[in-house]
Amino acid sequence: MKYLVFFGLIFLAACSKPNPETTKPEKKYHVVGYVAGWKNPQADQIPAEKLTHVNYAFADVKDGLVMHIDDNKERDSLNFLMLNQLKERNPDLKILVSIGGWTRSKGFSDAVLTSESIKKLTDSGVDFLIKYQLDGLDFDWEYPGLPGDNNPFRPEDKENFVSMLKSFRAALDSLGQLHGKHYLTTIASGGFRNYLEVNDMAEAQKYLDFVNIMAYDFYTAGDLVTGHHANLFPNGAKGRSAQTTVEEHMEFGVPAEKLVLGVPFYGRMWEKVTPVENGLFQTGNFKRGIPFTEIDELLGNPSFTRFWDEKAAAPYLYSAQDSVWITFEDQESMKAKMDFIKANGLAGAMFWELSEDQTGSLLQVIFEELNENNDQGK
Repeated sequence: MKYLVFFGLIFLAACSKPNPETTKPEKKYHVVGYVAGWKNPQADQIPAEKLTHVNYAFADVKDGLVMHIDDNKERDSLNFLMLNQLKERNPDLKILVSIGGWTRSKGFSDAVLTSESIKKLTDSGVDFLIKYQLDGLDFDWEYPGLPGDNNPFRPEDKENFVSMLKSFRAALDSLGQLHGKHYLTTIASGGFRNYLEVNDMAEAQKYLDFVNIMAYDFYTAGDLVTGHHANLFPNGAKGRSAQTTVEEHMEFGVPAEKLVLGVPFYGRMWEKVTPVENGLFQTGNFKRGIPFTEIDELLGNPSFTRFWDEKAAAPYLYSAQDSVWITFEDQESMKAKMDFIKANGLAGAMFWELSEDQTGSLLQVIFEELNENNDQGK
């Protein structure tokens, strides 16, 4: 009898072991945070344990080279040293420099015009990475084939953008073979269809580890009507949303598993807005961008009321007393976006920019929702 029990226990133990062919490994989502160098970031203000990647903003493209913006070399050098020290708290943290940005994309089109100029740009970018012991390069060209902030642009940007990414990927792969590691290449992509139409994202993504979609600024300074600037689902005349731009990126050839959904840690404010529909989709005068830290204080101001747009899955604030209307992201909308990321097999979340939310509450939602099945998220 005891032998039957013994063999029975062995059988049960064998049956209880997970089958490596059927057990899915726990997915590790990216949490990519932009850190603005000009805001003098401090190590104790950066929750390294809740991030997988830090994108340091920005480096410039000037005279065909990747370099520091203006006279910021000393400041940037100290910041890179500080960021690398964060790895003592999170050894898996990756530090990248973001090259370009809205006001620093003027040098890209000329820098990638020829194979020789692409090599020159590539060599300078790799040298920059080596000097500051970075883990990768994030290209924030706003935008290939489009003027952006009155930038030089040309139809050839479409092909040259891909050639640039291919060149950097090859150079970083060679460097990685020497150092025994994989260096990252990523981009910040436009959250609007025209960006995809004038570029070849299906080819570009082959040379990228992932694509950070700037799924915000749907309504901004140029708009004379209020609207959500980062709604999850479409509502309003523009028809733009995080869902829409994700689907469009996939339509244009970027696989879901390479898409990182960008979310804002700031809102936008309009003045002289009529109380119809509590100010939503009403005429007004754009006032300014507003950090979530300030919005969080307004949520406790009795003259402001928070409203929720069920169709858009987006909140907004309105003060009938002051005729002020604000579009923003909060904990509820952030959770909805994290659910969207998981439901659609995306790679994770990116946000602009860390210092905009000094309460830490938005990042906390991202961290908890994208790590809910992992020990570190409990």
